[in-house]
Amino acid sequence: MEKYGQYRDKGSGIAPFFPIAPPPTTSLLLPWHLFLAFIRIPILTFAWLVWLCAIRFLPAGSLLRKANQWCLLGIPGVWWIDLQVDNVRRGSLSQTPRGRLPYPGTIIASSYTSPLDVLYLAAIFDPIFTQSYRNSRLVRPITQETALANCFSITNPLELVGAGSATSAAGQKTLPLADLVRQNPSRIIVLFPESTTSNGRGILKLSPSLLSAAQDTRVFPVSLRYTPADVVTPIPGWLEALRFIWRLNSGQTHCIRVRIGKATTMMRGPQSASSSSTMTDSSSPASMSPSTQTRSSRATADRASAGRGSFESNFFDTLQASPAQKVAGGSGGDESDDETGGGVATEAERRVLDAVAEDLARLGRVKRVNLGVEEKARFVEAWRKGGKKGKK
Repeated sequence: MEKYGQYRDKGSGIAPFFPIAPPPTTSLLLPWHLFLAFIRIPILTFAWLVWLCAIRFLPAGSLLRKANQWCLLGIPGVWWIDLQVDNVRRGSLSQTPRGRLPYPGTIIASSYTSPLDVLYLAAIFDPIFTQSYRNSRLVRPITQETALANCFSITNPLELVGAGSATSAAGQKTLPLADLVRQNPSRIIVLFPESTTSNGRGILKLSPSLLSAAQDTRVFPVSLRYTPADVVTPIPGWLEALRFIWRLNSGQTHCIRVRIGKATTMMRGPQSASSSSTMTDSSSPASMSPSTQTRSSRATADRASAGRGSFESNFFDTLQASPAQKVAGGSGGDESDDETGGGVATEAERRVLDAVAEDLARLGRVKRVNLGVEEKARFVEAWRKGGKKGKK
């Protein structure tokens, strides 16, 4: 792995793009793993076909939609989900106030490591998934099937055969988050601000797409981690998709560790929507002077880096096709800033992204890394070349 040392974060040594090996086992258990995969894969395929042929056309939030999503999680052995909410004691989740959990009209800024991220968020919130771009403030609404395909940076087969024509029109349009939330007031919006998957050992550089949210829209950081951790998909491609299916269905059980952070709200200056953006607590007043906004954004960033929200402090550091656009599932496009609504982020806007990134790192007990879509594209190219040389 030393030949890939340039793709580690220079400050921490974390390698967020390396695939994670499955837990050690013995060859005596191979028949058991084969039996589990032989039983689960046909049942899982049937449940997925039921979703594609009927369930996905039902109204959002319906009982059958959520039941089907839970079947897709339960069949491969995702039995245990460890859920904790910021500033909410264990055992009192049922008494949690409405504002502590995502609700319609809000945005979820989620970590991005595995297709299980998509399945879990769909089972709980039945949201609208979006695709972020590394240099753009615009997002693209996508279907759940496309969100799953993006985890492997492959094209949704339904789009190739035209089966997704009913939603393809919405999927081809990019727009600001503020417009998307306004058009869908009864839905939760899910955003993957890292723009591409990692192995979960660090938080990648965030896309500026979060900056297009309206000033009064609440943003909930959500971190998802898995045990065993080999179900993450940092390497793109169809072969990796098949390996994921095998690892998911041959393992006995899988645990999801979910952490939901405190909601924050975008507050923009009164003169220009792009002049300044600051992150404040959702209980702050909507009208603030520019100087107050600047002080508030700095204080919020400091609270985030210090472990805002009573979770364990961030000292658990686990060091354990391909152009950029394909590597990110289309998230690394080469569009200019003018075409994508990007532009240079102001200092206040950078503090906004820093605060969200610090929240995701704190919730996931990992560190932020100075790596992103471009570095992953180069890593995948080197990884594939290394694999070809090994075969020779």
